[in-house]
Amino acid sequence: MSDRLPEYIDPLHLADKRGALKGQIPLKSLDRLAEMLINDTGLVAVDLFFGREGRLAKIEGRIQAVLALKCQNCLEAVEWPIDCTIKLGIVTSMDQANRLPEEYEPLLVEDEKILLKNIIEDEILLVLPAFPKHQHRCFVPKPDNNNTNSVANDKPSSPNPFSILAKFKNTGDL
Repeated sequence: MSDRLPEYIDPLHLADKRGALKGQIPLKSLDRLAEMLINDTGLVAVDLFFGREGRLAKIEGRIQAVLALKCQNCLEAVEWPIDCTIKLGIVTSMDQANRLPEEYEPLLVEDEKILLKNIIEDEILLVLPAFPKHQHRCFVPKPDNNNTNSVANDKPSSPNPFSILAKFKNTGDL
């Protein structure tokens, strides 16, 4: 087993051989994920095991990384740790995908060889939050130094357009 991961893999062949892949993939090589990152330096640790359970070819393993995402409150970088387990059933048709055990997600393989980084990137994208935010309150409104009075004590600066209606309310003339 090498720390250098192959670019392309044949998942069915690896499942037959009970293969294992362990290594790292640079974040900058994950194109779809790179668009969401503030900083694409860093690595994704990959630890995958291929095998068979009866007729089911499967991939099980773990992906770990720390991503620099944009906080949706303050728009600053927020470190987002990823530690997800993978349980994929390798299928060649939608019919096979529908028959997978519930704990497995389908990995549809149309060609013999597929890009390993696409599998990793798909799994990371599935666990990312739609709106990443810091755990602490990062967005606190700053007090306005120009206006020291509270809103409750403020008098309207322009005349109330409905003040004429107050006269009718008191007199009953309408």
